Amino acid sequence: MTDFYLDSDIGEIADGISDPAGVLAGRTLVVTGAAGFLGRYILAVIRRLNASVLTRPCRVLALDNMITGSGDGVEEDDNIRFLAKNVIEPFEPDTEVDYIIHAAGIASPFHYRAYPLETLEVAITGTRNMLELAHRHHARLLFFSSSEIYGDPDAKHVPTPESYRGNVACQGPRACYDESKRVGETLCHIFHAKYGVSTSVVRPFNVYGPGMAENDYRVLANFASRIKAGMPLNVYGSGRQTRTYCYIADAMRGFLLTLLSGVPGEAYNIGATSPEISVNDLVKRIEAVLGRPLDANIVEYPDSYPGDEPQRRCPDIRRARTQLGFAPGVELDDGLGRFLGWTDQAYTGGG
Repeated sequence: MTDFYLDSDIGEIADGISDPAGVLAGRTLVVTGAAGFLGRYILAVIRRLNASVLTRPCRVLALDNMITGSGDGVEEDDNIRFLAKNVIEPFEPDTEVDYIIHAAGIASPFHYRAYPLETLEVAITGTRNMLELAHRHHARLLFFSSSEIYGDPDAKHVPTPESYRGNVACQGPRACYDESKRVGETLCHIFHAKYGVSTSVVRPFNVYGPGMAENDYRVLANFASRIKAGMPLNVYGSGRQTRTYCYIADAMRGFLLTLLSGVPGEAYNIGATSPEISVNDLVKRIEAVLGRPLDANIVEYPDSYPGDEPQRRCPDIRRARTQLGFAPGVELDDGLGRFLGWTDQAYTGGG
């Protein structure tokens, strides 16, 4: 069976946070969404830190209800325990808690289109439950928000800084996700300002890499599945919408630096600043990486996938660069090569 991630990526992440990670020694960390794309990376990095960096192991309570998680739970060991829990239900662990990473969420447009109420509940009720847990235990909490909270920014706000208030529709095909993350951030702000809970927020920008589920339906997973099947790529809409793409090893380092070193009460954009390319040009970059041409079709959005996409998305990461020392290091062609090499082994072509 193909590994969920590349071991070399886990090593890169652990090496990149080894100094600030020392504070995790002997501590207890709760991770929600532990069986998801990002959650499994967090557990793998903690496992690596426990083995080679920390003077005492970090203990992890890994929570997931498996609505969109990958596989059957997560790999456990002496320091990582899996609990089949839904974060919208109250949770009180049998141990003290020092850190909480609230990564539970329904992030794929295909899935939040199918589960709109659950998407709202996990980011609102689930976030409040985790904030109340943090309050009771005097724990530090990291909330996973999204670049989607910015909506479709106008050109003068691209690259988009954290201060941009957003251009978001509260009624639309993406509203259940966008608005749920905005409310989740508001809850973090309230608990920090009113109760002194140490909260930090990350806003990921188009993270990709090994471990993405084949049925994720976001652009790179969709492309990789069709490449594996020998089928033409489907480009939704016009293909002129632009994005930057952040490889998982870079993104995970930014997320964990925010947990360990972020200023309480702050939000941080985590993503790649370049190249900002259209989906049509992304196809050309993939062709160059693979060394062969690909067929691609411009198609309408299917009913199962929400339209109304932002036309541009590119982060301003000056805050993360200045306060956390975060800077992406994996170039797009390198990241695409790692990802497509993994999907060629892991995907079936039936996604």
